[in-house]
Amino acid sequence: MTTAHSTHTDAVPELAGIQVHGITREAFLVRGALAAGAVYGMGMIGPFVRQAVAQEEMDDLGILNFALTLEYLEAEFYKVAPQQAKLKGEVLQVAKEIGANEAEHVAFLTKAITDAGGTPVAAPKVSFPMKDTASFLTLAMTFEDTGVYAYNGAAPAIESKDILAAAGTIVQIEARHAAAIRLLANQTPAPDAFDKTLTVDEVLAAVKPFIKA
Repeated sequence: MTTAHSTHTDAVPELAGIQVHGITREAFLVRGALAAGAVYGMGMIGPFVRQAVAQEEMDDLGILNFALTLEYLEAEFYKVAPQQAKLKGEVLQVAKEIGANEAEHVAFLTKAITDAGGTPVAAPKVSFPMKDTASFLTLAMTFEDTGVYAYNGAAPAIESKDILAAAGTIVQIEARHAAAIRLLANQTPAPDAFDKTLTVDEVLAAVKPFIKA
């Protein structure tokens, strides 16, 4: 690992410990997105997801399964967070509310894929390096930003108007989650007016050391 990579991961140490096991294209993209967050910070995850989705030229079912993979991650994260991170008070309440939303997203996307004649991807095995409220909020911001950026990035490639409309209703909730988590972390809910960008080669070069087989 280069010095540059070490500097960025030191700034967000919790992210380097996230593991997503699986060999599907969707799992690979999620691992890459999380790794990009560890290297460059949360704001850089969106361009990676957007470019990766475009490069893979997914059809609607592929995009739905990609979204389902992210929702699996979020749903499991909020399921284990209260006990693992020893959450209390307002943070615990918000985590439970968001977790309920994410579980509904999983159910909705699973049904949408099945109704469209597809096969929902299996939930990946994950582990989250959190032990307290601070580490929970750091990871929560990452997951919520990833969700927002992923839906925004995938939307132009969706052919079905019905699926696009459904994705639009989900991304609005994900954005509200992101804002709520940022406020709990005493950060501005909308730090940037526009997403930053990276080339595909830059992202792939950055995430390669962090991809788990």
